[in-house]
Amino acid sequence: MISFENISKGYGGQILFEDAGFKINNRERIGLVGRNGHGKTTLLKMIINEDEIDSGNILIPKNYRIGYVKQHLKFTEDTVLKEGILGLREEESDHHWKVEKILAGLGFSKTDMDKNPLDFSGGFQVRLNLAKVLANEPDLLLLDEPTNYLDITSVRWIQNFLLSWQNELILITHDRNFMDKVVTHVVGIHRKTIRKIPGDTEKFYSQIALDEEIYEKTRVNDEKKRKEIELFVTRFRAKARLANMVQSRVKTLSKMEKKDKLDALSDLEFSFRSSPFKGKQVLQAENINFGYVKDKPLIKDVDLTINPNDRVCVIGKNGKGKTTLLKILGGIIEPDTGSVILNPGVERGVYEQTNVKTLNDQNTVVDELCYTHPDVDNQQARNICGAMMFEGDSALKKVKVLSGGEKSRVMLGKLLVTPLNLILLDEPTNHLDMQSCDSLLAAIDNFEGSVVMVTHNEMYLHAIAKRLIVFKDDKVFMFNGTYAEFLEKEGWGDDKNESVKAINSDEKLSKKEYKKLRSEIIQRRSSALKPLNNGIEDAENKIENNEEELETLNEKLLIASEKQDVKVIQDCSKKIHDLTEEINILFDKLEELSDKQSKESEIYNKELEDLEKRS
Repeated sequence: MISFENISKGYGGQILFEDAGFKINNRERIGLVGRNGHGKTTLLKMIINEDEIDSGNILIPKNYRIGYVKQHLKFTEDTVLKEGILGLREEESDHHWKVEKILAGLGFSKTDMDKNPLDFSGGFQVRLNLAKVLANEPDLLLLDEPTNYLDITSVRWIQNFLLSWQNELILITHDRNFMDKVVTHVVGIHRKTIRKIPGDTEKFYSQIALDEEIYEKTRVNDEKKRKEIELFVTRFRAKARLANMVQSRVKTLSKMEKKDKLDALSDLEFSFRSSPFKGKQVLQAENINFGYVKDKPLIKDVDLTINPNDRVCVIGKNGKGKTTLLKILGGIIEPDTGSVILNPGVERGVYEQTNVKTLNDQNTVVDELCYTHPDVDNQQARNICGAMMFEGDSALKKVKVLSGGEKSRVMLGKLLVTPLNLILLDEPTNHLDMQSCDSLLAAIDNFEGSVVMVTHNEMYLHAIAKRLIVFKDDKVFMFNGTYAEFLEKEGWGDDKNESVKAINSDEKLSKKEYKKLRSEIIQRRSSALKPLNNGIEDAENKIENNEEELETLNEKLLIASEKQDVKVIQDCSKKIHDLTEEINILFDKLEELSDKQSKESEIYNKELEDLEKRS
């Protein structure tokens, strides 16, 4: 358990949080939320002593191990696997299979594991650092935007990995869907306080909204009451016979706490400008081929059509060519062979991860927007700045002093000032917080044009995609359907467990292979049975509580019958009926869960028996 006691932190004149406190209990998986710049990453750095607390204490148990993925990339071994093995605890230094499994889940192939870490991109090098931390199994795992450097299959893998995580976790992510599936509690930095609520982000934000509504109603009522008392005191202060009453109200006024009106919080709120288009097709790509290395095509024989008002998402593993295809469709790079045909009247805008390099460091934010399109005047640019959360003097900041996230918002702003009917977006959510992601989703939904977007955010895929461009098994193909339909008909293959295939073989296993497969089965069994065991425990507790309440009601009913108290008899009878119904429903649920638990246990026990025969 970790305790945060009256902690405060600020930079310059900005207070992030003040006298805040909460606890992280055994096996809790915490989702840390809050707007960009409100202190989420700072809180993690305070836990690992990379940032100082202004006041207060963070109490961490002795010998409690904390794992944090460092962005500093420094490797000492000559292969990925050897580097990953460094993350293992001393007592598990021979459990190489554990590292192999984690590396495979994070997107490293068998051949990748024998390559030098320095041969990989920065994103894969950060994944290697993540693998080392996961292999170490710390008491507390700190993850800051892990999905930013993972592709969709790795996100799905780590989601399942974290669901079976047996220790504590603090997770920061803009991916609401990912967070909600993983966490048991949400801790939010909100209005310079830190608050913890059990459940998911929807429950957290609903509770915050309710609390603020109650606060505002109470504040208005208190203000009204204060004015009434002040009016009474003013009117009757000179009346000697009412002196006691006036004095009493003066005392009441002095005791009344004055509640300040809550400041309005800025959210990213915007909409794309639409340019009318009346053609039948927006874009056609014919026989597209492209490779960065001669005779090694990254994209091969791609044909696709973008229609008016289309919503097309590009999905697949990293390094397969998704961003490259978007650049080709956006006219940033030319294909080796084939052509991209834009129909007349198409106005195309591109948001791409390296586009921030096109910004002029010497320009202010408002300058960048003004220079984007000839019909944009200073006031329009200022309005867009406000929508992008560059309010007041912030709009006059020079690009060179902006953070990566702020530059990304400028790039989005440049799209907003231009009338478009085709928008191409490459991972647009990576530098946005949850509220901004929600605003972007609404803006895309309301855009009267076509959208092609590269994303690994499954919430966006489910909400937006009408068609998909899929990079899978070294092929690129168009899937004409929603993401849910893709998962049903195609899927990613991550439901096929390699250990099951191995167990069904007749070959004898080495001691190392046996230990690896046995550990995997036990881990899968734990993941499968945990929600069932929790459900059974919950149902049993509720039945026990309801039966105790039923016994109390029966005693109360007996006493009421002796007294002929008709009202109490009716009230008790209704409650007894409702409780009995609820207990019957809980028993049905308990029976269903117990059956499932028995069947699941039988499946995994059979796998362990079959494995034992081959050891």
